[in-house]
Amino acid sequence: MRIIGLTGGIASGKSTVAELLKDMGIPVIDADQLSRQVMIPGESAYNAIVSEFGTSILNSDLTINRTALGKVIFADPAARLRLEAITHPAIRRRAEEELLQLKQTGARIVIYMAPLLIEAGATSRVDEIWVVYVDRETQLKRVMARDQVTMEEAQQKIAAQMPMEVKKLHGSVVIDNRGSKKELATLVRELWEREVLQKQQ
Repeated sequence: MRIIGLTGGIASGKSTVAELLKDMGIPVIDADQLSRQVMIPGESAYNAIVSEFGTSILNSDLTINRTALGKVIFADPAARLRLEAITHPAIRRRAEEELLQLKQTGARIVIYMAPLLIEAGATSRVDEIWVVYVDRETQLKRVMARDQVTMEEAQQKIAAQMPMEVKKLHGSVVIDNRGSKKELATLVRELWEREVLQKQQ
């Protein structure tokens, strides 16, 4: 089974690319989704996060308020590392379970979408890396619009991740998402035909 790691910076359009591939019938494992699952009350990662960061990050129903937690970790790199030390092993276990299930169903190609694929040292989990790329100016505008934050807050979020110019160097395929969604859809389909379908023939 060939595993393609899909990654990119914040607001680069990773989820949009993943949805386009899913619409084409390709199975996608979403590390962000797995992250939400391991943070559900009762999960071991949930208990460790509350123990580490306190009850101020909780909603009234005791679920983790990801916005509140995000503010803590984006403001403090050491806090972000502590959170990742808790969540990454739990996400890895979930991902391995899902990959095994897909392998058993006979899936030949799987997309593993993870924003921190490179930073988390998870590249050995995939056979190749596809990076969704936007330039910093576009990224800044999209973060501000999507998250309804100030330029300073958007810059802080972007600074917490590996720079896009560095990240794209890790990609065997770089998907330029500076255009429209329609242009992106065309690009993704062309890439899939060239990088996957033609190579299978």
